[in-house]
Amino acid sequence: MKVTVRGKNIEITVALREYVEKRADKLGRYFDGPFDVNAVLSSIKGENVIELTCFVEGVVLRGVEKNNDMYAAIDLVVDKIVRQIHKHKTRLARRFKKQNTLIAAAIDASIEEDSLEVVKRKHFAVRPMDVEEAIMQMNLVGHNFFMFFNAETEIMNVVYRRNDGKYGLLEPEL
Repeated sequence: MKVTVRGKNIEITVALREYVEKRADKLGRYFDGPFDVNAVLSSIKGENVIELTCFVEGVVLRGVEKNNDMYAAIDLVVDKIVRQIHKHKTRLARRFKKQNTLIAAAIDASIEEDSLEVVKRKHFAVRPMDVEEAIMQMNLVGHNFFMFFNAETEIMNVVYRRNDGKYGLLEPEL
């Protein structure tokens, strides 16, 4: 496990770093393989914020917590990640059980069934545009996301509308 601790508008003391690492160790018992944890601690208008991101088994788990006490915020965000881990593992177990049931039914009834069937395909012309134009296009078509060819980076990107009403940008790393 690799833990990275950074600070924004706050000095990361040895005690804070060790506390984050200790709490992140708690996450290690849920996984067999290696995983990375990134923690960004910040202080915004007197309120302590921690953003914790875990990269494990091809899955990204992320939590953000705010509290007057940074140590309490760390505890809360780790608990939030643990809940996400349980939710993710339950979802995987349910999917695995469903697939096994479908396979057994297919064998018994000699029916092939594909639960991941693509039911609709869309083709669209791709033209280079900047992020702002992509957001305008997304809003024009009334969708929550929009895939486009970024003229600046020359790779495919996705803009999306966040729950807070702002916009996000997905940029793949090659």
